[in-house]
Amino acid sequence: MSAELRYLAYTAFLTAALWIPYIVCQVQTNGLLAPANYVDPKPRDVPLWGARAYRAHLNAVETFAPFAALVLIAHVAGKENAMTAFWTLAFFWVRLIHAVVYLAGWPFIRTLAFVLGFVAVCGLFWEVIA
Repeated sequence: MSAELRYLAYTAFLTAALWIPYIVCQVQTNGLLAPANYVDPKPRDVPLWGARAYRAHLNAVETFAPFAALVLIAHVAGKENAMTAFWTLAFFWVRLIHAVVYLAGWPFIRTLAFVLGFVAVCGLFWEVIA
């Protein structure tokens, strides 16, 4: 398996795992779901760290699709090289850092990590279209 596909898999696992802190917060704060929760889907209140966990997961889901598409296009087009491997590695680590600092509530580092993730996607895009 190529490095690009490996880091795509790592990023998919990270994205899938980011819902866990939010669910833990929900259960700690509000208990297990009751039948009434299925009738009224309105989100229940959680502490700020739970809200940040929810947003971190949503952000990861929103950025995963363009990243995955570019990695798969690079793979199918045979454009995998050292730079595409670098950009996929960078994207994974930046997404991990983003999730950690988002959960911790460090706004400026979170924004920097988000921007670096965008740069990684742009770099990967440039490698694919070049």
